[in-house]
Amino acid sequence: MIGSPIKHSLSPVLHNAAYAALGLDWEYTRLECTEDQVASLVASLGPEWVGLSCTMPTKRAALAVASSVTSRASAVGAANTLVRNGSEWHADCTDVDGVVGALREKGFSGGSRGVVIGAGGTATAVLAGFAAMGVTSVSLVVRDPSRTSEAVSTASRVGVAVEVLALSSVDLGSLAAASDVLVSTVPAEATVPLASALARAPYVLDVIYHPWPTPVATAVAQAGTRLATGLDMLLHQAFGQVEQFTGKPAPQDVMREALAAELASRS
Repeated sequence: MIGSPIKHSLSPVLHNAAYAALGLDWEYTRLECTEDQVASLVASLGPEWVGLSCTMPTKRAALAVASSVTSRASAVGAANTLVRNGSEWHADCTDVDGVVGALREKGFSGGSRGVVIGAGGTATAVLAGFAAMGVTSVSLVVRDPSRTSEAVSTASRVGVAVEVLALSSVDLGSLAAASDVLVSTVPAEATVPLASALARAPYVLDVIYHPWPTPVATAVAQAGTRLATGLDMLLHQAFGQVEQFTGKPAPQDVMREALAAELASRS
């Protein structure tokens, strides 16, 4: 995997467990890489490299170095997955799988109205995931409405109608209660004053999982609504990557068990 910083990433735990279970003598390792270094790093990789996982801040540069790109990666404007195709690279964004898989695992089967808190890189993947689940209208709640152009462009590309709302002027509790699903993409500390309002949505995905429990997770538990977590999202995007790298079904139970064991060892 490439990105910076990546020292504490959980992805090697998931991938190495998967490859061992599939009987592959493969190693998934970390390569520190900034956005400016992506092109030269990818060009230097030998044929033994079958793929790359790309985390921040390399996702946009990864999209740029690819010779072919999936429609969803193009819509999101970023790639978290590069797969070798002969002498070229194919780009995808399995972050979309992460959003869809995490919510469906918790029982969300679809709806028309969504809410997204924040408009950064994760929000664009969420919008593509919403479109895949049939969500047609999204309220994008942000502190600074002037910094939403990328998210608004993604929404347009995936066919989702989006309204941008300033956090300072919205009744967040009522908005959440009227939605079918809500995703928070902002840091845990930013959700402290918002958590009880966000928890009024019937389904909530909080993409943050450290420190745990997040304020949103605590509020959802108290409200009795359904919560999908960033760890759920991490797992599902990794399932998609493993399948693209290997051409085989991901050993999902093995990957879940490896993640649980790693988290237990860190606690």
